[in-house]
Amino acid sequence: MAKLSDQEQVNEHIAKLNSPLKEAAEYVRQSILKVDPVIGEQIKWNNPSFYYTGEMKAFNPKEYKRDIVVFNLHKGRMMLVFPSGAKVNDTTGLLEGKFTDGRKTVVFADLDDVKAKEKDLQQIIKTWLSLIEK
Repeated sequence: MAKLSDQEQVNEHIAKLNSPLKEAAEYVRQSILKVDPVIGEQIKWNNPSFYYTGEMKAFNPKEYKRDIVVFNLHKGRMMLVFPSGAKVNDTTGLLEGKFTDGRKTVVFADLDDVKAKEKDLQQIIKTWLSLIEK
């Protein structure tokens, strides 16, 4: 049996979610992928994850410089974790948290909350992409 593609694995993961989270997660997924064609998706840390697919300067893989955002779908809530979110000058106020490792988070209550914050989320991702060391 052929291994599922990264996209098929994300499709399967979202399809298995409980229904309120499923619709919001799929909406966020499509919103992230629409930002730029250089964004790829995969399952990482047991959740949908989005990363930069283009050329980059060499770096230590433990720095997670290629990872843009990882879903944290747990106990009926949807959190997005930006492993290097602290480097983004977030003028929207959407990014939260004071983590020593440089990550930032965004929590969505439901699909309406996602839709209300969609433009800010896309702006944060565009800013993140502009900071890549190519």
